[in-house]
Amino acid sequence: MHPKFATVVQSLHPSFERLMAMKPLRSTPPNRKTTAKSGIYLFSEGERHLYVGRSNRIAYRYALHCGLSAKQNQASFAWKLMAEAVNHTATYRKGEGRADKILLPEYADAFTAAKTRIRAMDFRFVEETDQIRQALLEAYVCIALATPYNDFNTH
Repeated sequence: MHPKFATVVQSLHPSFERLMAMKPLRSTPPNRKTTAKSGIYLFSEGERHLYVGRSNRIAYRYALHCGLSAKQNQASFAWKLMAEAVNHTATYRKGEGRADKILLPEYADAFTAAKTRIRAMDFRFVEETDQIRQALLEAYVCIALATPYNDFNTH
């Protein structure tokens, strides 16, 4: 392993510990004035850690994950929960994209339910302003906690 990369990776654990030590917010959106602006965040249900994300606007990103007006292309975690609920497998064929599927009542209802579920989850975050460290920290936390809804797929 390259020594520079090893040094960065070895320095991530204290941030992981701060994340896990944070008293989670429950059913309460983070305060935009007091929440770290940049960093990573974690959604959990009790001891089951489900999804890690990264953002340069954590409080705003929280609202996109679970806000009532959040759209299917903004709420990726909610979309994953919805897809699981309706046994949807992602396809990229014409007429089968998110914009098409969300028009179906079964999908719309499951998507709304997923956002409601996310709003009730524990939410933690930790500040990380350096973009490379932020990306590595997201992967570090995903691996350490084995979060089932992170996949790092690209389209």
